[in-house]
Amino acid sequence: MRLKSPVVKIGNVKIGGNNPIAIQSMTNTNTACVNATVKQCIQLVDAGSEIVRVTVPDEISAQAIPKIRASLDAKGYENLPLVGDFHFNGHLLLEKYPECAAILDKYRINPGNIGHGKLHDENFEKIIKIAKKNKKPIRIGVNGGSIDPQFRKLPMAKAMVESVLSSAKFAEKLGINKNQIVLSIKSSDAKELIEAHEILIKKMKTPYAIHVGLTEAGSGTQGEIASAAALAVLLEKGIGDTIRVSVTDRDRTREVEICKQILQSLDLRRFGPKITSCPGCGRANNKLFLPLVKNVTDHINENFPTSHIRIAIMGCIVNGPGEALSADIALVLPGIKEPDFAAVYIKGKKAHTLKGKNIPQQFTKILEVQIK
Repeated sequence: MRLKSPVVKIGNVKIGGNNPIAIQSMTNTNTACVNATVKQCIQLVDAGSEIVRVTVPDEISAQAIPKIRASLDAKGYENLPLVGDFHFNGHLLLEKYPECAAILDKYRINPGNIGHGKLHDENFEKIIKIAKKNKKPIRIGVNGGSIDPQFRKLPMAKAMVESVLSSAKFAEKLGINKNQIVLSIKSSDAKELIEAHEILIKKMKTPYAIHVGLTEAGSGTQGEIASAAALAVLLEKGIGDTIRVSVTDRDRTREVEICKQILQSLDLRRFGPKITSCPGCGRANNKLFLPLVKNVTDHINENFPTSHIRIAIMGCIVNGPGEALSADIALVLPGIKEPDFAAVYIKGKKAHTLKGKNIPQQFTKILEVQIK
């Protein structure tokens, strides 16, 4: 059961409460390059990102924010929430460039990167006052790689929790409401990330909205599997109001696709068709089965990417009829030494018997009728 966190409004997107778990990503362009940043923002949104974050490391980037917003609005993306990512000098940039502060829909700050001791408190207070003035939410984002110095002697999981909660309490003391705060604890180690959130949930007297993700997950299969493993555990525990996958990939939209697959696999959200297929074994006629699965998958993803249909394609009768019960439409192919026909089930009931060499074409036609 999902934790009942407060509803936080980020531009036109609401997270927390009963709202769907929102997907977000972050650009990797130079923010000062307005055209490149706008182009990537649009790519991320079109892929399914509902919130986009951009880094604001310097004055030229802060000056670019109004231009980025104006360009997005002109291109029809006025509902995209734009989040500013600040480290080290956020208090200075937000103070010096009030238009940037007013335009951004949320500020992301890291307690470990805004000074030490009294200086930390002063810089943090400046950001909170600006957020309060502009009625903006803040994300207090603690990373294992940049922990608040005062907590470094603690075990890492506990240190991150103490850092994020102490900052949240300080923000509330300065006048920010709970429904303007998003907490984020990130580690590059999946087990540490899970441990930290377990500690966080026990220590919170009342819930905050939570952003979850495995940071610096790596590239390729390593990054994708590590992210899925960590997020699946947290989401199944009911932890997470918005998620981001952080993988090293030339195609930034890959992060968004992974988020969608994680949420859909857990039945937390639906974005497109769900195709169940067995791996194929010695019982299956793999010369028929394997190409058919690929062709159907490619055809559905290309022509019906937003359909919510559930499809099952099975290589023999061992699990075929059982899988058909939970699918909108299922195809059970004949395995080796099984009768030479394929059965099509619709809503769990046998509806068609297919024979001959053109079973794939026959099934595709039946499938398209069901989708339409």
